[in-house]
Amino acid sequence: MSIDRMLSAFNSQKFRFWAFVSMVLLVFVHGYNLDLNYLQPWTLPGEPLSFTTFTEYWLANGLFRFRIPMLFIISGYLFAMGDSKPYKERTGKRVKTLLYPYLIWSAIALILTYVLEFFYFGKNIIIATRMMQIDNTRTLLHQYHWYEVLARWIFFPASYQLWFIRVLFFYNLAYPALRWCVTHRIAKWIFFSFAVLAWLATVGIVFVEGEGLLFFSLGIWMQKTNFDIDKPGKWLQPVYWFIVFVALSVVKTLLAFLPHFNGIEHILLLCHKIVVISGLIVAWYGGNAMVKYCMGKAWFVQLTAFSFMIYVLHAPLVLYATKAIFLYIDHYPGYRLVTFIVLPLCIIIFSIGFGYLLRRYLPAIYSIVTGGRGL
Repeated sequence: MSIDRMLSAFNSQKFRFWAFVSMVLLVFVHGYNLDLNYLQPWTLPGEPLSFTTFTEYWLANGLFRFRIPMLFIISGYLFAMGDSKPYKERTGKRVKTLLYPYLIWSAIALILTYVLEFFYFGKNIIIATRMMQIDNTRTLLHQYHWYEVLARWIFFPASYQLWFIRVLFFYNLAYPALRWCVTHRIAKWIFFSFAVLAWLATVGIVFVEGEGLLFFSLGIWMQKTNFDIDKPGKWLQPVYWFIVFVALSVVKTLLAFLPHFNGIEHILLLCHKIVVISGLIVAWYGGNAMVKYCMGKAWFVQLTAFSFMIYVLHAPLVLYATKAIFLYIDHYPGYRLVTFIVLPLCIIIFSIGFGYLLRRYLPAIYSIVTGGRGL
């Protein structure tokens, strides 16, 4: 194993840039508003092909899907750089930066949902989302038993995006074992074979899932082996992968709207995984000019400080707001595509503005709810 290197100034900017962009893209993915709006790699839209359905599916379940793997790679790489600090100290810090914000924002989402259910309009929104449905007869948080509320708070947040920091916390706890697995001469082949299979199978449970396990571990491996993150190797040229990225995402989208046939889900799954990999390569190695331009603007750098606020605030707000809007504008042409574009932008602006005001006037609270980020 070679000597660990420090992060260059430009790569530090790239990590910050892609963390911010990934959070922004996440809002648009969760703003997907077709009839079947729970997206899996193999999801079939269940409605005819149109400009709106193609655009939303192509973006939300195609071009934008590299964002979570990107965040896991960044997290693994950065965590692996801190080996000079004691394990106990690092895990203790993770309680503050991950576990506390997870519990706080999960509770806030439940409180918001509970309050909305007191109002007729709000109750209809909650029912329409079916997000709180727990069985065939109970669709509201008010109908939960206390232990079901507790389970929602800890394991199945109404802020559904929080699954990322939940599993990230446990990967951080397991870091010594993961580091050994990805750097040991023999173990790394066995481990990555398992991790790739888990990712391809889209395995997911409460504490461990395939996507995070593979890409967090990949980030550790890249840092520990001094993998060249500055220049692409022969097989990582972004120009070629850009063609794969765009072309296959279009093919996957069109396939999703074709009449169903045996094996369509497996084809969509394979296309999805290749699109994710190609998207990562294109973004990291092909986006340097964009990174330099954006991170050269002081106002953009200031916005990146609120990545976490965008992450924790946007859901379930984007889902509730979408259902509320649709109750009023569903008779206007193009209302779904307009909502898909405009609503996430509004929520991103709101999250940044709220974060700015909270940081300025209540910095102690801001520090707690963000785990000390963006100060």
